[in-house]
Amino acid sequence: MAGLIAKHHTDEDAAREYLEKQLWPDGPACPKCGLVGEAYKLEGETTRKGLYKCAGCREPFTVTMGTIFEDSHIPLHKWLFAIYLMCSSKKGISAHQLWRNLWGTDESGKQLGSYKTAWFMAHRIRWALGQEPVAGRLAGIVEVDETYIGGKERSGVANSKYSKKQAVVALLQRQGEVRAFPVDRITLNNIEPVLKAHIEPEGQLMTDESSVYGRPQDYFATHDRVNHKQKQYSRRVNGLTITTNSVEGFFSLIKRGNYGTFHHWGRPYTQQYLNEFTFRYGTRKMSDHERNAAAIQKTSGKRLTLKEPKRA
Repeated sequence: MAGLIAKHHTDEDAAREYLEKQLWPDGPACPKCGLVGEAYKLEGETTRKGLYKCAGCREPFTVTMGTIFEDSHIPLHKWLFAIYLMCSSKKGISAHQLWRNLWGTDESGKQLGSYKTAWFMAHRIRWALGQEPVAGRLAGIVEVDETYIGGKERSGVANSKYSKKQAVVALLQRQGEVRAFPVDRITLNNIEPVLKAHIEPEGQLMTDESSVYGRPQDYFATHDRVNHKQKQYSRRVNGLTITTNSVEGFFSLIKRGNYGTFHHWGRPYTQQYLNEFTFRYGTRKMSDHERNAAAIQKTSGKRLTLKEPKRA
């Protein structure tokens, strides 16, 4: 609970100082010219708090410039509290719950703040968590699986053009990161390009018996399967464990979040939610405080005005 009552979650000056420590470990970094540690603080009576001036390019700046917090009318301490709540909630936190936690009620019991504001904040944070260049391809043992995200449907509809569910494919490198992507339908032609783009040719691919993995032996070193239809979930071959249990465990977190926390998310926003879950899974061995710090680092260079995407 200590993190939930941290001073930078309730006080604006403390929030700004905390953000400066996280984003500027070597001193103020000018977002205009990139000069580090060569800026001085402006502290005039009419000067807004946290304003610096670069000794190189002579331009003024603050720590929020170039981040998802820039020009936001939402207090910085509420942004930091929202990030902490999203990072410490294993299955996510809904926009309604975020709204209640950030603003609460007044003395008369009237709810303060806005649900739309909380929703907007959550999607800005998800966008920041996923907007990084892909650092090469996955190597070693890579488990791959596919699933459908959404409510129940009648038999035979799930992988058709009439399905309301979202098809998702995930690639998990053992002892490493996980990547997940929405696809139109789960077919060989849709999944094969994803495998080629994100797994090294020397990779050891592990999947279930699905026919959508029909040709991996043509472009990967090895391809091992487990046959779920025959109740086979793990087997040992020459000391190597062949299984897809890890990537299926990742999918179980997403589905529990979808069913139990969010209840539903629109198809255009699937990648946003996948960003959130892949980030938490990739930092699962960190403490909540370490994960929170890692998330804040990813907000830098992410100036964004979120627009409503076109409906699918």
